[in-house]
Amino acid sequence: MSQVESPPHLDMDRLIDDRRTRVIVCCGSGGVGKTTTAAAIGLRAAERGRHVVVLTVDPARRLAQSMGLSRLDNTPRPVPFQEREQPGDDEPQGSLHAMMLDMKRTFDEIVEAHADPDRAAQILANPFYQSLSSGFSGTQEYMAMEKLGQLRRADEWDLIVVDTPPSRSALDFLDAPQRLGRFLDGRLIKLLVVPAKVGGRAYLKVLNAGFGMVTGVLTRVLGTQVLTDVQTFVSALDTMFGGFRERADYTYQLLRAPGTAFLVIAAPEPDALREASYFVERLGQEGMPLAGLILNRVHRSPAARLSAARSLGAAETLQAADGQAEGGSGGSANGSAHALTIAALRLHAERMQQSAAEHRVSEHFVAAHPHVPVAEVPAQPDDVHDLAGLRAVGDSFFAG
Repeated sequence: MSQVESPPHLDMDRLIDDRRTRVIVCCGSGGVGKTTTAAAIGLRAAERGRHVVVLTVDPARRLAQSMGLSRLDNTPRPVPFQEREQPGDDEPQGSLHAMMLDMKRTFDEIVEAHADPDRAAQILANPFYQSLSSGFSGTQEYMAMEKLGQLRRADEWDLIVVDTPPSRSALDFLDAPQRLGRFLDGRLIKLLVVPAKVGGRAYLKVLNAGFGMVTGVLTRVLGTQVLTDVQTFVSALDTMFGGFRERADYTYQLLRAPGTAFLVIAAPEPDALREASYFVERLGQEGMPLAGLILNRVHRSPAARLSAARSLGAAETLQAADGQAEGGSGGSANGSAHALTIAALRLHAERMQQSAAEHRVSEHFVAAHPHVPVAEVPAQPDDVHDLAGLRAVGDSFFAG
């Protein structure tokens, strides 16, 4: 088997120090430390003078925990941190904010901002709207697009770090503008909008001509009131449809712009790296700017020159020597010390075997994507739940 060449190194400090980088999108499967990595990037950038907001779309609330906060909501909240002393550094002080997407509140904000007060109140009170804004398929992804666009247009932060939902749904927001356009341009939606344009009597003629049977079925299954709620909602929202499309297209183009960088987060495990390959290929198909792969939770050893085989051999030699000493003199004065040494040697051998297995798995990704820059993040001894933990992740990550 031919040796796989090392991938190019992903220099994260260079990425975050580049003032042209305005958006960093972290995507990857669940359980790979994506949220912690996004928070560590945000903290590192803030400590280096950037004004950062970290947006998570993950409802698990891990971002707040990792930043030592009790809760996060749909409004960016300041994260107090003490900047490190950097003698001779005249760069301006940075700032760090964090927030968690509330898709219903974001939808409400859109309605309130783009409809007059009476129409906004009518939409917000509509039962169909309340169901749509709380859990309709695709709503979360579209609202993530909206919130990113809002943050970018506000121009309050010079770097936005986005922590996307786990699994492949993390890239569903790439389809949001097209899906929304297909929905709004659908024949049924156009018919439901008719009463606001041609009046009730003409509307009934059109509806009966094209969808009389469908309406009858919907009425029997859902009830007259539900169908009325849908018609009322669509009519009230009609004037906002164009704005939805425009903002979605704006954010989609923002994601493709040179100032955006996508980071794929993975662990050195077969399933996670298969998902990483999917993300890399999908981003390439969409023409999205991929900065590289962050390989998280990599197991390393400071004594890497001592192989697993030699470590196990040394442990067996010590154990055999202790056995001979016990048989000859009834015990060994160094027995307890040897026991600790033997345990350490075996633990090191396990670590080296795990590291070798991780390297073999990673080589498959590198062979398939040789030009994708990679940065490795060592496995942390404990769960990250405060800024000190995030800083430790950042230090080990950015050390390269």
